[in-house]
Amino acid sequence: MSVFIDFHVLQTVPPCCVNRDDMGSPKTAVYGGTVRARVSSQAWKHAMREEFKKENAVGYRTKYFKQKIIDMVLSVKPILDASKIEKKVDKILKTKIKDNGKEKVWFEFEDNKKTKVLFFVSERQIENFARLIIEEEEDIKRYRDALKNNPSIDIALFGRMAASDPNLNYDAAAQVAHAISTHAVQNEYDYFTAVDDLQTEDNAGAGHLGTIEFNSSTLYRYATVNATELAETLGKENVASTIKKFGQAFALSMPTGKENTFANRTFPDMVYVTLRTDQPVNLCGAFENPIKKSDKGYAAASESRLMEYAQNVYSQFASKPDKEWLNDISSDLSFPELLSQLEKAVNDILTEV
Repeated sequence: MSVFIDFHVLQTVPPCCVNRDDMGSPKTAVYGGTVRARVSSQAWKHAMREEFKKENAVGYRTKYFKQKIIDMVLSVKPILDASKIEKKVDKILKTKIKDNGKEKVWFEFEDNKKTKVLFFVSERQIENFARLIIEEEEDIKRYRDALKNNPSIDIALFGRMAASDPNLNYDAAAQVAHAISTHAVQNEYDYFTAVDDLQTEDNAGAGHLGTIEFNSSTLYRYATVNATELAETLGKENVASTIKKFGQAFALSMPTGKENTFANRTFPDMVYVTLRTDQPVNLCGAFENPIKKSDKGYAAASESRLMEYAQNVYSQFASKPDKEWLNDISSDLSFPELLSQLEKAVNDILTEV
């Protein structure tokens, strides 16, 4: 039996540009034949990892992990010679390994300092690798094990793809959808000027002119965590607390694009969480027909539509969730209480599996 935790969030954001495309415009998508505001899953996952950092040891996604290993070795044994340690680390990382019968360099480097591609690595993995360097270990298999075992929670949740060595890959236990607005949007432009404070009085005009594109919306956000798969990576005893942290980070984080310009940080209007043992269920179909504008706004109508659609899906296609929780402005259940009940439910069901 697999256990899935689905998170459905409705969140209204004021004029903002939290996630931009290559032209600096707020990202959008066409859904149900109309243009919607969009925030990419990558942007929100990055915001979640920043939220994780407040309480947890998270991994590093970096090209400079060789230097992290050297620094770790020297922090444990500062009397060692740094140049000799670097040569040792270089020798290990540039060892020839076999991949699908072909021999290749374990990690390819762009220059002497950084690898060609980003590598996602946890603090524990760096510590264990550094310990092997100190012990003057020669077996490459032990170094590969050091970089495979003990992933951080963000590696376990979001996965790791290691182009240099597929054996180091981790399948993501979590999936995060692109957030889209429940209604049609039309991007707008803010025309702004900046004054030159030292400009002479007889020289009229602004020191700078510019425009910023923005929109405002009520977003439908969805994510799911495969608790069973997460247990295989982190161990059953760590799953419930990790999912609680995931839920908190997903609901309360916010991408930081143009935040100083728009001060757009808001809380969700609604959080709906389900525990399922069949499959994850994204409820974005509730908004394929966009919510129409009215003098009552979009949030309340979006929640009504979402919950009605959920019941239709449960009656026609999928079973009702094994457990469900709802937190909104009229709910007796606070968000912290929701997370606590979710943690207990996940712990209870995994104990039975």
